Amino acid sequence: MILKVFFLILILSFCCKTLLLGQIYVESPDSIQHAINSAQSGDTIIVRQGVYKEANIKVNKPLTMLGENFPIIDAQGKGYVLEILSDSVTVSGFKFINVEQSYTKDFSAVHVYGVKNFAIVNNVFENPYFAIHIEKSKWGVIAENIIIGNAEKEHNSGNGIHMWHCSRIEVTDNRIEKMRDGIYFEFVKHSSVKRNKSKNNIRYGLHFMFSNDDVYEGNLFENNGAGVAVMFSKKIIMRKNTFRLNWGSASYGLLLKEIYDADIIDNTFEKNTIGVNADGSNRVMFERNNFNGNGWAIKFLGACYGNKLLQNNFMNNAFDISYNGSLNGNVFDKNYWSDYTGYDLDKNGIGDVPYRPIKLFSYIVNRTPETIVLLRSLFVDIINFSEKVSPIFTPDNLKDFHPLMKPVK
Repeated sequence: MILKVFFLILILSFCCKTLLLGQIYVESPDSIQHAINSAQSGDTIIVRQGVYKEANIKVNKPLTMLGENFPIIDAQGKGYVLEILSDSVTVSGFKFINVEQSYTKDFSAVHVYGVKNFAIVNNVFENPYFAIHIEKSKWGVIAENIIIGNAEKEHNSGNGIHMWHCSRIEVTDNRIEKMRDGIYFEFVKHSSVKRNKSKNNIRYGLHFMFSNDDVYEGNLFENNGAGVAVMFSKKIIMRKNTFRLNWGSASYGLLLKEIYDADIIDNTFEKNTIGVNADGSNRVMFERNNFNGNGWAIKFLGACYGNKLLQNNFMNNAFDISYNGSLNGNVFDKNYWSDYTGYDLDKNGIGDVPYRPIKLFSYIVNRTPETIVLLRSLFVDIINFSEKVSPIFTPDNLKDFHPLMKPVK
């Protein structure tokens, strides 16, 4: 009997290096899946540095999985790397590579399905198809991960952080580059995206649809193919983000499509083809944003009403405001306009003459884009001045009646 117990202990120690206190150590070429199968709920699996060639590893019980010095888990193009199918799982300190690419399945390095109370923290994802894919899950943290892809075409690339039908998720301090979309939300509510850097993605830095009551704060969205798209959502807070260097004929810093009751506050829109492109968006508060060096600062397309633009800085944009129509249902008040040439006789910091931010030439370019080549010509200055004196094509009531003389700090 004693001999049997000895051999049992020896076998377990050889395969998984099982220690007391619920810790299981794994060394290459041992199997991570075998360690998971041998573990008890609540155990910690510590994977030591090395290369582990395993695919479709399934975590089906509450565990903490920690990597020492970023061990590499190589799926060898055979599906997922890691699938989390249990509540209360933490994954930290790994490098994931060689996820299978597919035109029919969204294979990912880490796939989370139908769970709660999970954490994916401080991992590296190198050339994944999808990096982190979360479905029907809640109460999770995705933080401090580095995701670097090699996406070249939309049809054969995936997203960095992809979420579908989720709630109460925190996406914080991640770096995402060269994916299709950096961050993708669909039917995600009561969640936050904070302090992430989403750059050089071939489509959107952030793309979310049908997602309500979410907060986006302190993120950098830079040099993405089409910028950031926010669509068919309500009660969104976007605060202290930077949208910059999103150039191209179909690019913008931020696209708003069918957005209601949102706050866009303290953001920077710098050197984008279009800073904000708003279509069918209502009751949006634009406050204390910086629009600097864009082609268009804000383009309002159809059905945009009840929006308020207060104390924003419009500086050195080719066009500050573009309107598609002759009616204005929005409020412009106490903004700074670098093109304002009025005066302030009572020295209260507010211009004594209202400012009309829409130029006739912007109206012409919207209908005939080729005319943009005339932007700096004397002819353009003349037609803009004539429309300013006697508006015919642009909304007569679209004015900032209290333009600021100095930028808002």
